[in-house]
Amino acid sequence: MEKLKMTLSEKINQELEQNYNEAMQDVNFKNLVNNLKIPKKVGMKNTSKLKDSVAELKNCKNCAALINCSNKVAGHIYFPNYDDNLQFNYVACKYQKELIKQQQEKEEKLDDIKNARMKDIDVTDKKRINLIKWLKNFYDSYEKVNSLKGLYLHGSFGSGKTFLIAALLNELAIKKNALIEVVYFPKALQEMKENFALVADRLAYYENVDILLIDDIGAENVTEWGRDEILGSLLQTRMNKKLTTFFTSNLNIEELESHLAESKGSVDKVKARRIIERIKQMTVDMELISVNRRK
Repeated sequence: MEKLKMTLSEKINQELEQNYNEAMQDVNFKNLVNNLKIPKKVGMKNTSKLKDSVAELKNCKNCAALINCSNKVAGHIYFPNYDDNLQFNYVACKYQKELIKQQQEKEEKLDDIKNARMKDIDVTDKKRINLIKWLKNFYDSYEKVNSLKGLYLHGSFGSGKTFLIAALLNELAIKKNALIEVVYFPKALQEMKENFALVADRLAYYENVDILLIDDIGAENVTEWGRDEILGSLLQTRMNKKLTTFFTSNLNIEELESHLAESKGSVDKVKARRIIERIKQMTVDMELISVNRRK
């Protein structure tokens, strides 16, 4: 019996070594093992996991944007670390790190947005003149009983798009009793996805608030659920109720359409076009190209 056990153990070890040696024929696998100085015995026991890491690193090498991520956990790499023992963790890629950085910057600006007023708007920037006139005209024309088109405001990163619209909305809330809501869209989708119990109440509120600002649309990871069941449903309801909706984005309307068409593993231009047509019916399209005021 003891001899049989040894034979089985030797056979298993032989198979592990064979798989490991075959994997070492891949230059990427070999470089990963050598760079991390993983001993052969440790590598033999973790060949499959190491191959998964190599596959994900290859995916990242050819990836041009977070939306194209084909790794198991979007925006992350299954990466090994060796220090006496071998551990694997999901490490954020450069695109995911940039997204996290942008979200943190948005959160840091929340107080400024909550306190923004029209008197605080910088009127010395000539590139803002037409936009400021539009905002002033909207304020003068707004009555709770009427329906005004909102604004699809796109342009350069950090140019103050959110601040400008928030200043208008805060003014309307204080002086004209408008019920307003500013929704940072990528984070709202993420929170609802992580807790489906939030979806019904959140969506109902967003669908019925007097004026809604969907902030940073186009920065989210597109999924069929987020695009069709959340965004599509939300816009259709608000359009039917003739409620004013604003948008900010770093993408122009054509770029947004391309962005919305590509969800993970599929392309659906028809559903993206439906979203875009709703936005066009609900808003005036304006561009703001200015200095980065977040510096």
